Amino acid sequence: MNKDGVSGAVVEGASVQGTGLIKGASIEGVPVESLLMMVLLTLLAVITIAIVRQRNMFGVVMLASIYSFLMASVMMVLDAVDVAMTEASVGAGISTVILLATLHLTKSVEYPQVRGVIIPIFVSVVVGAALIWGTMSLPPFGIVDAPVHMHTAPTYLAASRDHLAPPNMVTSVLADYRSFDTLGETAVIFTAGIGVLMLLKGRRRKMLGESEGQGDRGGEA
Repeated sequence: MNKDGVSGAVVEGASVQGTGLIKGASIEGVPVESLLMMVLLTLLAVITIAIVRQRNMFGVVMLASIYSFLMASVMMVLDAVDVAMTEASVGAGISTVILLATLHLTKSVEYPQVRGVIIPIFVSVVVGAALIWGTMSLPPFGIVDAPVHMHTAPTYLAASRDHLAPPNMVTSVLADYRSFDTLGETAVIFTAGIGVLMLLKGRRRKMLGESEGQGDRGGEA
């Protein structure tokens, strides 16, 4: 093990950034970011298969929470810290709590499939192939001269310096240039939360009504 803490490997050009990740480092010629991304994407695929094959709803909720944490890690590797924080808090935090509360009021075992799975699998394969085909025309990942880095990003960065209200450029982009997008995301999360609360409240009323009915019948007997 060398001084960089890597056994049997050579780490070159390492520089530690504020996020705690090693940027610009390579292990035997392979960038550390690429290795982390391959590991995380492999774990995401394994978790997805496990969720599909799982029939216990508690296990599904726990696996979905792990999936959200892995997605947050992917966003951290991509330097999208704001998206990572949102994914960790909403996907792994609030959603897990709400789903566990739902399981407390419902059954935790999925009923067997009545219909066949051929058509859903066919649709999933076709949609997946179409998405992969659509990415073929995109520029290579991470290149500096991508269209978004040549026009959109420089304009946002240059104009953000003239904004006095936002404390930094990230807030300037999210609150000013992407304000309607951020407002839409907030509205979706708020609406989803209100809908879940209404469902849970209706289920609780139904359970209380059934328990009171059983109590009345027991008293009459």
